[in-house]
Amino acid sequence: MFNRIRNNSFIKILTFSDVIVLSGWGLVNPLFAVFVTKQIKGGTVELVGLATCLYWILRASLQIPFARFIDKHKGEVDDFVIMAAGSFLMSATPFFYALISKPWQVLLLQAIIGFASAMVSPGWLAIFTRHVDKNLEAQSWGLYNALVGYSIALSGALSGFMVNRFGFRILYFIVGIVCTFGSSFLLLVYKELRQEEKSFFLQK
Repeated sequence: MFNRIRNNSFIKILTFSDVIVLSGWGLVNPLFAVFVTKQIKGGTVELVGLATCLYWILRASLQIPFARFIDKHKGEVDDFVIMAAGSFLMSATPFFYALISKPWQVLLLQAIIGFASAMVSPGWLAIFTRHVDKNLEAQSWGLYNALVGYSIALSGALSGFMVNRFGFRILYFIVGIVCTFGSSFLLLVYKELRQEEKSFFLQK
């Protein structure tokens, strides 16, 4: 059964892409409060709380409009475009985090990440749901969640060592590179979607 999951190219690509992106963010997320309070001028624990709140409010509020837009448009190209645009936008923000020094910049980047995350989630879930193998739904989701859990655990364990060795600024650049690499896997999804779409029209 797991061989069938691994042979499902859509599920494999979506899983690896998300695992890599989340691994990148996992290198800095556990230490976000330390970064804000130690590296940002005027950074406080209150700013950490406000930044976290801003991210989740935007992510939660904007997912429904993006999801409705996706559902109103037939086909999966719109799903992919919104998902990929959000993923690459999220991947770009760590590079800016390496350069910022003021509280308002933290809030701006958190807002951008929240917006981008709201773009990614509905499209990613829609494509994953449509292409998951029948009768292997639980195993496909279980495998995805297990890999995400392991990757976040490993990156969380490495985060402190990497900050001590490289510092926050360089580490954010590393995160940006890792996340961009992970997002680039989504281009393979587009290739698969185009091939499916072409086969569909040829059959008609």
